[in-house]
Order: sequence, then structure tokens, then C-alpha cells
Amino acid sequence: MKRLKAIIFISTNKSGSSREAIKAAEELGYFTILFTNNEKQIQQREEYKDVHKMIFVNTHNLEKMREEVAKLQSKGMEIKNIISFTDPYVHLASILCDEFCHNYTLSKAIEIMENKEETRLSLKDKPYTPKFFSIKPNESIPTKTIYEQLDFPIIVKSPISTGSKDVFLARGKEQLIKQFENLRKKNPDESIMIEEYIVGKQYLVEALVINHKASIAGIMEQEITRGRRFIITGYGVLAKVPERIRKGIEEVLNSIIQEFGIETGALHLEIRLSKNGWKLIEINPRISGGAMNKMIQAAFGFSLVEETLKLFLGKSPSITPKHKKYVFTKYVIATKKGILEKVTGKARAKKLPGVIDVYVKPKKGTLLTPPLSMGHRYAYVIAEGSTLEEAKQRANAAAKEIIFHLKEE
Repeated sequence: MKRLKAIIFISTNKSGSSREAIKAAEELGYFTILFTNNEKQIQQREEYKDVHKMIFVNTHNLEKMREEVAKLQSKGMEIKNIISFTDPYVHLASILCDEFCHNYTLSKAIEIMENKEETRLSLKDKPYTPKFFSIKPNESIPTKTIYEQLDFPIIVKSPISTGSKDVFLARGKEQLIKQFENLRKKNPDESIMIEEYIVGKQYLVEALVINHKASIAGIMEQEITRGRRFIITGYGVLAKVPERIRKGIEEVLNSIIQEFGIETGALHLEIRLSKNGWKLIEINPRISGGAMNKMIQAAFGFSLVEETLKLFLGKSPSITPKHKKYVFTKYVIATKKGILEKVTGKARAKKLPGVIDVYVKPKKGTLLTPPLSMGHRYAYVIAEGSTLEEAKQRANAAAKEIIFHLKEE
């Protein structure tokens, strides 16, 4: 009897890159298995038709997941890969893949990239690493040294923060102490990072590592909305990247790949071009979530999640653009807190020129809040144009049509 070739995914969001990866695996002919600790996904099982088998398991517990993988193998499944496209499971998936499949990626490199402190320490002597301090759980804040070496504003963050959740801007001494103490209270066993604030345009870079070399899948200009957190509300995919920018980014990427010893992998960087050259804001060992895969597909005609899967299965990925279009994605956030009664404007937004996709996440009855993390972005519009400016204008015009009608809780 022919054994089923399966891919296990650890965790997924209902939409976005992680879900599209499962759909891509199904299209590539694999039996898809999802390990989830999200009870809502079990209850909404019928909404996950691309998941052939869903298993409820503690996704933070390696031993429990090992047992589930062993059970699947004992039933005759051939596990070709164990992978995750969501925080914080990329490293856990890679550990399991080391044990049960042929792992083409490097678990140690993924572990470093998942931890902002480890990343900074590993790259501390590189010119693209900002000035930083790492303060251990039992250490007090070295205020005198910080004031001598850094100018305000200063970044205060948790090394395990994801999606901008625990990243703060301190504009003065009082704010610095207050934010430090708040983070210490919240995560008493974690280090706290203090970093220089980098002024300059921010880019997001999606890349695959093939045979120790960086292959850039896309470079996007980021639009940052600064409320209580740094929230990315716009992404402009560059159809044509100025040579100076591409070259500078490739140098940083290849330096990181060499430093971490990565032969095969997927990662994205957030990087700023400052007056002192390129400065690395952060690295993540996976494609960005949300609309990223759709943006790249609209701009260049290939699915990055599908090509990532091919790479992780030992096949040859192709991220050569089939076409090149300027694409802009605008995210919609709530400006006040309240219970969602209805959303209007989605159909109008879809009909506007250049609009490729409109997505609204929350259902009626959901509590919406001004953003404290990237998870609080509630809708997006993807639009194309003959220039980046035109794509941006079209996306912004369509995004303005989407109105969240809230009732105060």
C-alpha cells in the first residue's frame, strides 16, 4: 500500500501567509496535518477544508507533539516535513523536523533569529547592528552608561516580542525607567533590550537562502503608524529596486547568512537606511504574516509560501518574477475601542480601479481596539498601479471606504 506523504504544520492563522502555506501544500499533492492548541479552530473545523487532519495538542510541549508525530508514523504516514509559518513555533517545528524528517534548514540559526537578544549578540560587531544594551533579569538598568552612549528617543523592548507587542519608544529619562519597570514586571525572567532609535526609511525584505546565498523575493517600503506602538499600516512593493538599495541589502543579508551558517532557509528582515548606512531592526526566520504572500504574488506572479515549501522539501524553488508590478497594501486599524456592529464599504472598495484584494478580518460582535500589536490590524486593501505612488493612492482611497461601525462597550 502506498504511504501518504504528509506535511505537519504547527499552528496557523485563519488567513494570511500561514494559511496560504497549507493550501499550497495541498495543491502540491501533500496530505496536510495541523497541530493546533486553538480550540476555536477545532470548533470551526469545517472552515479549514485544506487541512486534511487537525490535531488538538499543546503546541508549546515538544514531548506531546513528538507523541502525535509517532502516532501518525505508526499509522503508515510518511512525514516529509514539519514546519511552522507562525511565531513562536518556527524553531519548535525545526527541532521536530530534525528528529522525524530530513531537515534542510538549520535549527540553531532559527533559534537565534527567533530571539532578538541572541540576534543582536551574534551580530554585535557588524556595522549594521544598532547600539544596544542587554539587561539580564537580575540586573538593574545602567542609566548613566545609557545616557552617555545613546540619545533620546530610545527603544525599549522584550527580546521575545512579536508583532510590535512589547516594543516602546522612550522620549526621556522618566519614560525609559517607567517602560523598563513595566516590562520587568510583565516578564521578570526575561532580559530587556535598550537600543538606539534609528531615523530613516524602513524596508521589509523577504528572502530565501539557497546554497548559502540570499535570493531576494521582494523589497517593500514600510509605512509606520506610531500610536502607543509601532504598527506597520502600509507596504509598498518595489517593482524596480534602485541598485544602491538592492546592493546594500544583499550585503547585509549575505553577512547574516554567513554569520549564522545558513545553507537553506526562509527569513525576512526589517531594515532602515540611516545617515550612517543600513541598520538592522530585526530578523524573523519565516515569511511575514498577513497579506505578504498575496502582495508578492500580485507584484511578481509567484507564491512565496509555495516556493518556501519546495525549498524545505529539497526541491528547487523559483522566485524569478513572472511579471513586475507596483503594489501597495494598506491596513485599516480602529481609532477607538468598541464592539463591532457592522462593516460597510467592502463592496465599494473592491470596485475601485487597481484594487486586487480586500480583506476584512473581524466578525460582528468582536471587540476592536486601537492597535497594541500587529494583530490589531483589522482589514487590508491590496492595489496595483503603474507607479508606487499610484498603487498607494488607489489602496488608500479603497481603504477609506471601509468603515467599522462600533458601539461602545
